[in-house]
Amino acid sequence: MQLLVTEAFWVLFPEARIGVVTAHGLDNTTGVETAAALLADEASRRAATLTGVDMAAHSAVAPWRAAYARFGVKPSQYRSSIESLLRSAQAGRVRSISPLVDLYNAVSLRHALPCGGEDLAAIVGEVRLTRAVGGEPFRTIGTAEDDPARAGEVIYRDEAGAICRCWNWREADRTKLTAHTRDAVLVVEALPEHPAALLDAALADLAALVTQHLGGRTRTAVLTAEGPACSLEAQP
Repeated sequence: MQLLVTEAFWVLFPEARIGVVTAHGLDNTTGVETAAALLADEASRRAATLTGVDMAAHSAVAPWRAAYARFGVKPSQYRSSIESLLRSAQAGRVRSISPLVDLYNAVSLRHALPCGGEDLAAIVGEVRLTRAVGGEPFRTIGTAEDDPARAGEVIYRDEAGAICRCWNWREADRTKLTAHTRDAVLVVEALPEHPAALLDAALADLAALVTQHLGGRTRTAVLTAEGPACSLEAQP
């Protein structure tokens, strides 16, 4: 199993960097209070910097709005995960979900980069970051209706359909992280406007927090147009 970023993506975003943390043997039922407290602390810290801020113009949000427009969706209708999370922090609405999700949301707030994750046990075949042909099945978390991908939008997908639509807008219920998750792929995404050191720091931070609080083994990779794939298998 691997994560591959296709040429169709790189044509549109040749300088993007996709950070990957692969975690194996973790326990997503431990450290509940600690992860929730860490998230609450990061949300409070970030909220203190957002008073009166026009979120659409925020330096962490504006590049994603431009990126979304580039593949043909309205940024005001489809918000990047970092915009949604920052808006939640600004409004005091960041909530705990599960230890692993809380940890990646805390890292997302700390470094102002989009973070997400999927349960590897639910993935069918390889994961690809690509552009949709249109109609890839997708049911977002907490819904019962199919909301298929539109032609041209950036998606993560496997052989069964889309697992995250509009790059990092919403994730699929089928591959969501749960209390039963033992192996996961986590991604942190950066555009050319984001310094390389920022992504590197976020990846190291996320891998360390997962190992510290949830156990297991992690490894990191950064995918670029020159190196567009990495293995998601456990190391021997």
